[in-house]
Amino acid sequence: MEQTEFFNVAEVQLSYKPHFKAQERPQINSARQAYQILLDSWDKSLVNYLEQAKMILLNRNNRVLGLVDLSTGGGASTVMDTRVVFAIALKATASSIILAHNHPSGNLRPSSQDITVSEKLVKAAKILEIDIHDHLIISENEYFSMAEEGYI
Repeated sequence: MEQTEFFNVAEVQLSYKPHFKAQERPQINSARQAYQILLDSWDKSLVNYLEQAKMILLNRNNRVLGLVDLSTGGGASTVMDTRVVFAIALKATASSIILAHNHPSGNLRPSSQDITVSEKLVKAAKILEIDIHDHLIISENEYFSMAEEGYI
């Protein structure tokens, strides 16, 4: 094998550029606060139309590092890809995350798929030493906290 073959690979760069000091970022201490931050950033024209998934990245003091749009699906489902969730969390050096998705139907009860996805993500997070504080299901008027209801 020639030495030049080692150089025929793509270079990977990681970048995370926060624009605010840690003490200037919002601190989340409740599901209600997380819901409000999520709702403020949600596209109101889609919340009752298409299912979307988002994630809040947090530091050790539960200060928001960033808000991430994970996926947009159809009227009845969207995807939370484990690899994508944790690639982003690791890139931002997040200590913890809050997951969220909306139910356009307005029914805030978690589906069996919602529960399964949450359990899978919690297991993966433990291996990576990242806490999942909550998984919120939201509508434009209210939310369901899987942590408050004992699912997480």
